[in-house]
Amino acid sequence: MSDYYQTLGVNRNATPDEIKKAFRSLASKHHPDKGGDTKKFQEIQEAYATLSDPQKKEQYDNPQPQFNGFGGGGMPPGFEDIVSQMFGGGNPFFGSGFAQQRQRNRTLNIQTTISLEDAFRGKDLLATLQLPSGRDQVLEIKIPAGIPEGTTLRLSGMGDDSFQHLPRGDIHLTVNIEKHPRFERRGDDLFTSVNVSCIDAMLGTMLEINTIDNKTLQLTVTPGTQHGQVLAAAGYGMPKFNDNRFTGRLLISINITVPKDITEAQRICLIENFK
Repeated sequence: MSDYYQTLGVNRNATPDEIKKAFRSLASKHHPDKGGDTKKFQEIQEAYATLSDPQKKEQYDNPQPQFNGFGGGGMPPGFEDIVSQMFGGGNPFFGSGFAQQRQRNRTLNIQTTISLEDAFRGKDLLATLQLPSGRDQVLEIKIPAGIPEGTTLRLSGMGDDSFQHLPRGDIHLTVNIEKHPRFERRGDDLFTSVNVSCIDAMLGTMLEINTIDNKTLQLTVTPGTQHGQVLAAAGYGMPKFNDNRFTGRLLISINITVPKDITEAQRICLIENFK
């Protein structure tokens, strides 16, 4: 247990007035609304609550086995009045079990949704947000290339400004990425699939694939390629977030198709060559 006399900076023979004077001085100095430390302020209030109450002070000075700090709880008479006088109309730490919070400007949580192409290239956003105070805040946001789904960007000091005498809150912007019709993102890699006829899979072929940045990739399908086989093209995936010198892979899954209709000549050719 803390030494309450030491906490208030008084000796054990201090009079009630000296205890009250010490509390007022320390509370004014350490109150959180004045920039003080919450834990320190609560230690000060705990010490005063005990030493300003004759019965609790007697128990504290002559501890008995059953003594349990505040006993039945509550503040000594006039305790809230002292704080109210010092801080102008009440103290947020008293009332319903210290449940009230300090005044502060809030952090605002917002979201935006971008395309996979935007996530690949990066995107500059310009938007106007109405703050809780009613004022409009213009946001200029640079979304980095390679940003992962669900990343939250912090816009420091651009949030709530309802309390003009206090630091502004932040804005937390969560970035969501739309599903793409052709590419599935897997970390820094992009995954897609292509259809290859069974004949081309047996004999081998060359395919052209459009990449996420609209480039054309020449892909070699070697003879004997199997259904579900995955080919990898390094450097055609997503740029690495916060380090765009590195880029993921484009992974291509081979989906072998079998023609439903063949001509009689094709059927005879297959029989002669594969039976």
